[in-house]
Amino acid sequence: MSLETVQEYLGARGLSDRVQTFDVSSATVELAAAALGTEPARIAKTISLRLGDGCLLVLAAGDAKIDNSRYKAAFHTKAVMLPADEVLEKTGHPVGGVCPFANPEGVRVVCDESLRRFDVVYPAAGTANSAVRLTCGELFSASGAEAWVDVCKGWREEEHAG
Repeated sequence: MSLETVQEYLGARGLSDRVQTFDVSSATVELAAAALGTEPARIAKTISLRLGDGCLLVLAAGDAKIDNSRYKAAFHTKAVMLPADEVLEKTGHPVGGVCPFANPEGVRVVCDESLRRFDVVYPAAGTANSAVRLTCGELFSASGAEAWVDVCKGWREEEHAG
């Protein structure tokens, strides 16, 4: 159900031909990268966080992690992951297939700066065996993201030095 919903959603934006499905799982960054034959950092993971009574989806590069101090500065609250049993209800997609497309009303989406170093990235397409090939601009637009934010760590060159 979720894959068809995402394909319809992306189809309305002229992007349904970008959806790929696999005979293997793409539920984690590493599995998705293997299924696509790309580096893990290019996987645009969707991090599902509680924000007030609602849900915030942070799209980030596969090698990035939420930086609590940056997140708190941006959203004035601590980053709290959605519990697994709330993910489907709050995002419209199952764990392993959460994506920023065809979400329920009120779900907020932001894109992290960690993605901008790539020409093409691969978010999930609503299932644990799918992905979508998009430019960062297409991802931002198609996801309905409200902003580019800088709330992740672990991906910058200077963070790997020394």
